Amino acid sequence: MNGSDAVTIALVAIAIFVLVVLSRSVRIVPQARAGIVERLGRYQRTLGAGLTLLVPFVDRLNPLIDLREQVVSFPPQPVITEDNLVVSIDTVIYFQVTDPKAATYEIADYISGVEQLTVTTLRNVVGGLTLEQTLTSRDQINAALRGVLDEATGRWGLRVNRVELKAIDPPPTIQGAMEQQMRAERDKRAAVLTAEGFKQSQILTAEGERAAAILRAEGERESQILRAQGEAEAIQTVFRAIHDGNPDQELLAYQYLQMLPEIARGDSNKIWIVPSELGKALEGLGSVVGKLGPDANRPGTG
Repeated sequence: MNGSDAVTIALVAIAIFVLVVLSRSVRIVPQARAGIVERLGRYQRTLGAGLTLLVPFVDRLNPLIDLREQVVSFPPQPVITEDNLVVSIDTVIYFQVTDPKAATYEIADYISGVEQLTVTTLRNVVGGLTLEQTLTSRDQINAALRGVLDEATGRWGLRVNRVELKAIDPPPTIQGAMEQQMRAERDKRAAVLTAEGFKQSQILTAEGERAAAILRAEGERESQILRAQGEAEAIQTVFRAIHDGNPDQELLAYQYLQMLPEIARGDSNKIWIVPSELGKALEGLGSVVGKLGPDANRPGTG
C-alpha cells in the first residue's frame, strides 16, 4: 500500500466520522412533540419543536413525547354496585401530557398508570351507588372520575380533560327484568294515551252534539218566530180586509161558527175563548135565519 492509498483511506474514515457526529448532533423535533435530553445519564433539558444540536456521545435524546390530547379506551371492567350486582363498564379517557419531564421520570408507563387508576377509582365510585343510581348518574360518575384522575395524575405531568362511560351493562337477569319493566311501562303509556284519546273523542262528540242541538233549537225558534210573524201578518191582512169591508154582526158570527171546527181540531186546545159580542151576533144571525125560513118554504124558492 502506497502513501496515496493510506491518505485516501484516512480521508474516508474522517468523512464517515464527521457524518456520524453530525447525525448524532443535529435533531429535528416535530410540532406538538417534546424531547428529553440526558447528558451522561442525567436530565439536561427538554427540547421543543424545531432544530436543535446535541453534544455527540455525551447527550442522548429519549423517545419523543406526544403533547396532543390523547384518547384511550379501556376494556370493560366488572364493578360491584352497592346492592351487590356486578356491572360491566367501558370507559374512555381524554388526557394530555403537560410536563414531559414528569411524564418521563415520575412514572414508567403513564398509559398503564392511567388505566389502573381509572379502574380503581371507578370501583370506588360505583361501589357506593346502587344499580339504578349507576344507570341514571353518568354525569355524576364522570365528574367524580375526572376529579380524582386529574388530581392523581397531576404529579405525573398529565391533565385529564374528560372521562366518559361508553356503556354500563347490568347482569343478563337484570337486563331481562328491565326489558319487561320497560315493556310494561310502554303498554301502560299506550293504554293511557288510548284512554285519553277516547275521552277527548267523547268530549268532542258531546260538544258537537250540543252545538248541533243549540243550532237546531235556534233554527226552530227562528222558524217559529217567522211562522208567528207570518200568521200575525196574515191576521192583520184579514182584519184589514174585514175592516175595509165593514162587516155586520151576522157575518162575523157566521165566520166564527165556520172556524170552530179548526179551533177544536188541535189536541192542545182545551179552552175556547168566546167573545162577548158573539151572543149579540148569534141573536142577529138567528133573526136572519128566521127571516130566511119562511121565504125558504115558499113555492118556487130554491
